[in-house]
Amino acid sequence: MSHQVEFREEQARAEISFRTAGRRSQKKTERKTQGWAPHGNTAIVRLCFSILAASLDFLTIAAAGVAAQITYHMAAYGESGLTAANLQPCLIAAGAFLLANAVRHEYSFAKYLQLRGHAWRSFALWTLVTLFAVAIGFLTKTTEETSRGAFVLAYISGFAALLAQRATLCHLVRASAETGGVSARRVFLVGLEKDVETFTYRYRPWACGMNVVASVVLRDSEHTLGDDLALAVASARMLRPDDIFILAPWSRTDVIDDCVTAFLHVPARIHLGPERVLDRFVDAHIDKVGAISSLSLSGHPLNLVEVAAKRAFDLVVSAAALIALSPMLLLCALLIRLESEGPALFYQRRYGFNRETFRIVKFRTMRTMEDDRHVRQATADDPRVTRIGRFLRRYNIDELPQLFNVLHGDMSLVGPRPHALAHDQLFERRVALYARRHNVKPGITGWAQVNGLRGEIDTPEKIRQRVEHDLYYIDNWSLLFDIWIMFLTVFSRKAYRNAI
Repeated sequence: MSHQVEFREEQARAEISFRTAGRRSQKKTERKTQGWAPHGNTAIVRLCFSILAASLDFLTIAAAGVAAQITYHMAAYGESGLTAANLQPCLIAAGAFLLANAVRHEYSFAKYLQLRGHAWRSFALWTLVTLFAVAIGFLTKTTEETSRGAFVLAYISGFAALLAQRATLCHLVRASAETGGVSARRVFLVGLEKDVETFTYRYRPWACGMNVVASVVLRDSEHTLGDDLALAVASARMLRPDDIFILAPWSRTDVIDDCVTAFLHVPARIHLGPERVLDRFVDAHIDKVGAISSLSLSGHPLNLVEVAAKRAFDLVVSAAALIALSPMLLLCALLIRLESEGPALFYQRRYGFNRETFRIVKFRTMRTMEDDRHVRQATADDPRVTRIGRFLRRYNIDELPQLFNVLHGDMSLVGPRPHALAHDQLFERRVALYARRHNVKPGITGWAQVNGLRGEIDTPEKIRQRVEHDLYYIDNWSLLFDIWIMFLTVFSRKAYRNAI
């Protein structure tokens, strides 16, 4: 009996060596997985990484707190100010930050394979633990000797230092994963030859922190499938992967059912390989309502908390901007009326959220006020543009009355720029996924605009680039991203390019 087991194990090794997903993918996988640690050592490496990441967070916060105390007190009083009372709130915040992140598994290796999400998660938690430290100090009556100015500076510098440290660590982790330095998961690929090869070349799993321990090909025949799966299961038992990816078209339910049944006996997580349609959706996930399970491809771009946060931000900033800029807005309106006949403000129908029409308001910069199916785009040296209108367009001042649209709820401060209805309908027919821009409110400024993509759209490439930037914004939204775009709108040279 033992000889039979040894014989089947030898067969399994042969299957791994020779029946992989094509010679090229085999070489690529072998090259990328050379030097990977064995299964037990990999778990130890992951644990050490988590400890390192947590230690770096603590040291970063502590260093930022010390630097803030010294900087503030040297500037204000000419002394360092390093006292226990001043450092206590920073240490409490650092401890609470680490504990909360550990509970949320924030220090897992997989979380550091990409920077996306770190800024918002860190900002939200850092703000909460800072308030917690203040509350602890108030309840224990230890804040009387604490410098308020230094504490505020520590809050700001602490978040900036955390973000810089996380960005650096994410870069190092991704570089290490791509060269086979450390892995987040040990994966076992099994499926039809074409699908295994396609998965390997399209997704480059080693770049995602995956250690591909084996790629086993199944022959596409019902007569041989059982034997192939028996050998694959024996291989998986030997190699002990964390995850098993079944790579076959979802329409091949016969292959998938047999694979799932076979690998349920292996202590590893089973995954169905991605269908190509999923590449179009960033947040596709399994959704369960009662007894019904479904694959959710796309939902509302923002959840209720994010919608509320974005709306609150829009209301506060737009109201403050209108109050602060009201003298300049009145002066612009007066200059427009003095230069040419007609109203100072120009209204035009645009598509907003969910393709609902609204009337956008701008300073009138032309001698015409078109709002029909024959609306012409403004062009370079357009004779319809007035002298004051050209100045307003050059510095984006003509868009400022849209702050009223933001207050009304038709627009947001940041989002895809809305086009005239006639142009919108034309672009929607010509550009794939253009209509996704209407899944969020349009904005006064946007990611495309601060990257210099504004002005006349006279080539298909220009509108394609705008749409790509708008969709990137939708898929990667965060409140910090909005603030960054608003900063670039004012201070970046690109934001003023191609003005007409």
